[in-house]
Amino acid sequence: MNAIAPEHARPDAVVSARGLRKAYKHKLAVAGADFDIGAGRIVGLIGPNGAGKTTALKAILGLTPFDGRLKVLGMDPRTQRDELMNQVCFIADVAVLPRWMRVKEAIDFVAGVHPRFDRAKCERFLANTQLHPKLRVREMSKGMIVQLHLALVMAIDARLLVLDEPTLGLDILYRKQFYQRLLEDYFDEDKTIVVTTHQVEEIEHILTDVLFIRDGRIVLSAEMEHLAERYCEVLVAAERLEEARTLGPVEERALPFGKTVLLYDGLPRERAAALGEVRNPGLADLFVALMKGTYA
Repeated sequence: MNAIAPEHARPDAVVSARGLRKAYKHKLAVAGADFDIGAGRIVGLIGPNGAGKTTALKAILGLTPFDGRLKVLGMDPRTQRDELMNQVCFIADVAVLPRWMRVKEAIDFVAGVHPRFDRAKCERFLANTQLHPKLRVREMSKGMIVQLHLALVMAIDARLLVLDEPTLGLDILYRKQFYQRLLEDYFDEDKTIVVTTHQVEEIEHILTDVLFIRDGRIVLSAEMEHLAERYCEVLVAAERLEEARTLGPVEERALPFGKTVLLYDGLPRERAAALGEVRNPGLADLFVALMKGTYA
């Protein structure tokens, strides 16, 4: 079930890691991870709490020392961080802008710290909202905060956008709005987005690639379009269940009325169809299956 470690970096890789390792005093947070992130991709880095997601992102952003090889936009985050940050935008939680800050002050701050920020583009985006320059964050609804954060982000011409649980604390309406606007108004073939989130179902439709991380190791690295070729679920009746189990399912879960869903890795579709109804697994179901035992 382990991801196949790439031997050589992809020629278009925006991020390329080989043997990426980070140890804290009492824990190995990232345990020799190998992965590539290509240009013009939207990649979901998905794992349970403590799996190493945030540590991997910190290494990519040059925020923590690490062992192994890591190149981001052709640069080493340990020694070329200042140069790298000219090409990168990082967002943690869109809901934690300082409550005392005014719209104008937020724009001034980003303009002062990021050389690729386009003030005019930001103001054009805000012109279609109710956000005026003197409005403070504490006076805004959550939806308005999302709009402000999006305006600031989309005005930065960064080649790599890193989002770490960006919609934490927002309700489903604003989470959907955030990702849809990001897709429509920001993303293009020259930009790459890496996002971590616990709401797997909500980002599934925008991802081009997925990286599952568990205990500091990459356990799945795949393009979304190839997942359906590799994995399948089969809805099996009780009388075919023992036969189906002999084919080595990754996971099974019981349904009402004596039916069972079995998840297979690499089982030919024609063989699966002989057992019952075949369907493509959702990303959330696949995640739960590959993380089996993590939450024990």
